[in-house]
Amino acid sequence: MSSIEINGGNVVYEILGNQGDELIVLTPGGRFSKDIPGLRPLAEALVDGGKRVLLWDRPNTGASDVQFYGQTESHMRASTLKGLLTALGEGPCVLAGGSGGARDSILTTILHPELATKLVVWNIVGGVFGSFALGAYYAIPSIQVVQAKGIEGLFDLPEWQERIAANPTNADRLRALDRDEFLQQMLRWLNAYVSKPGQTIPGVDDLDFAGIRIPTLIIRGGKDDWYHPKRTSLEVSCLIEDSVLIDPPWPEDAWERATEDRAAGKVDGYNMFDTWVQAAPEILKFLG
Repeated sequence: MSSIEINGGNVVYEILGNQGDELIVLTPGGRFSKDIPGLRPLAEALVDGGKRVLLWDRPNTGASDVQFYGQTESHMRASTLKGLLTALGEGPCVLAGGSGGARDSILTTILHPELATKLVVWNIVGGVFGSFALGAYYAIPSIQVVQAKGIEGLFDLPEWQERIAANPTNADRLRALDRDEFLQQMLRWLNAYVSKPGQTIPGVDDLDFAGIRIPTLIIRGGKDDWYHPKRTSLEVSCLIEDSVLIDPPWPEDAWERATEDRAAGKVDGYNMFDTWVQAAPEILKFLG
């Protein structure tokens, strides 16, 4: 595991596999780190299939530095990934990700097409519930606590406590934030999650998908998954010309069961990303 400074913040990353093999950037969802249970088994399966895999803690995840800039958080991550691949002398490469990582991968392909040879996405967030739920979870708590207590209020939130525990320098980075600038930035990020005509996925205009001209594999969402609707996957497949859409290799209700098990605190239950390893054969087949 290594780190490198990108756009004013340290980014933690590691590369699995053998030098010379095709590189896949593998990105999980939410503000989860590269060490979220379920992600590494997929990475290792891809390595066993003859690929290299870059795992990275995006800003505001894992042990990387917290950062707040850009039109959306995914725009910031796309800029970070461009800087990371450039600094490492890597790319173009395969961009792959699920849930929020799917949006990050899509946006990176749109903004920096020179980085991507192929695109693989699954569990794509969309719909009114999915979008509003993300805004309520990732933006509103920080806005409310800073309005009430100032920047110091961020230290009351478990999310930022975890970032400090993983990387103690994040405490000083948070304290250095300007209250008003932070609130404006979080409002900007929150706005991306407000459902709008002409935006199938949060913060990305449908017209921008026309810029994706590389082979794309889409694993559709489960039929009753409110966070990653089947409909959103179908719409994205229509927006990306000649994309390949396949049924999920995991159970249709995998996300719902994972949500239930997590809420119940089941140690031996589903984790959100445990089923992702089941996509390895389809991904390897698509990559050829």
